[in-house]
Amino acid sequence: MTALEYPGGDRPFHLWANGCAHVIHDRKHGRESLADALRQSERGGGPTGDDAGAPAFDWDICINVGDYSAAIGPPNDEEGAEIVRQFGALNHHRREQIYSVCGNHDRDPLGEPEGRWFRRWIDPMGENTATSGVDRSRYPYPVHGTWDRYWFDVGNIRFLMMSDVNERSQVLGRGPLGGNPGGVVAAETFDWWADMVERSRGERIVVTVHHYVLKETTVASGEWEGMKKGPDGAWQTDYHGYFAEGTPNGASYLYWVAGAPDSGRFERYLEQNPGAVDLWFGGHTHTNPDDERGGKSHIETRYGGTTFVNAAALTRHFVEDHAMPHSRVLTFAPGSREVRIRCYMHTSEHRPAGWYDAKERRIMLGKPFTWAG
Repeated sequence: MTALEYPGGDRPFHLWANGCAHVIHDRKHGRESLADALRQSERGGGPTGDDAGAPAFDWDICINVGDYSAAIGPPNDEEGAEIVRQFGALNHHRREQIYSVCGNHDRDPLGEPEGRWFRRWIDPMGENTATSGVDRSRYPYPVHGTWDRYWFDVGNIRFLMMSDVNERSQVLGRGPLGGNPGGVVAAETFDWWADMVERSRGERIVVTVHHYVLKETTVASGEWEGMKKGPDGAWQTDYHGYFAEGTPNGASYLYWVAGAPDSGRFERYLEQNPGAVDLWFGGHTHTNPDDERGGKSHIETRYGGTTFVNAAALTRHFVEDHAMPHSRVLTFAPGSREVRIRCYMHTSEHRPAGWYDAKERRIMLGKPFTWAG
């Protein structure tokens, strides 16, 4: 399928946003977190009787916000091969209709080539087709850039895809610090992002995709909100793993930018340029759709018109106390500034599988969507 095969015109654009499948961990519990969601989207139903009534749903492309891996130490090739196998559950969509960024658990340890595992198995640039199965020529909307920062257009929507990387100034990293929560963007990626936003604003709907949301935007994204205090008053693991050497205060948001902790560079840009970015997708913090830690829900609008969406998570067993598998489906109607955001429950532990209508949101874009780019 190519972009030319999409009819466009008056047809809506359906975007599926998900992430945090942590595939190998759920597999050890007898569940295929990625494959189950893919099958469910195309055929409905579910892996258990309780989920059988869940409907299939339309999607043109999917954005995945990362954390395919569940590795606490370095991700390995066995896990990569299992992820690729689960992508094979697709019947009616191509693998290349899923556009991905790297999450913190997908990172290699410090000292390893940046992105080695992610490029080998998830491979957004189609550099390693033999292992990943990704053929760059088959993307319905062509990708431009590098594995850690790339862009593509769907009509007049520009997607800016930024991967999480290691913070090179840290003495310890992935491995000794587990998933090492606390988001990281390199200086070059921030500069690229700011330049792309400047070039796109006013002309296009701008969508940013990263594994993390920004500070104080969605549920539990404030300082220390990824942790909880124990009976002795000391901080400990909650949504994220507590590591004293790993900036646990910033575990739930994009903390490191251009080598500076809690830099606020993205936040300042958006404060100074309200509405320059229409949507920001992240994940990382697994929780049920009713959770509002810190007085923040999964979908919040900040900075004069930027709507932040936490799309996590597909896993049920990684951070089991919080994870309730769900995802979001967005519908963009040609000629309209309004976007419908629906919440889809993939299992029935929290509430019946299928659409969670009470969590549907309508948001406004800076300009109407059109298929004409």
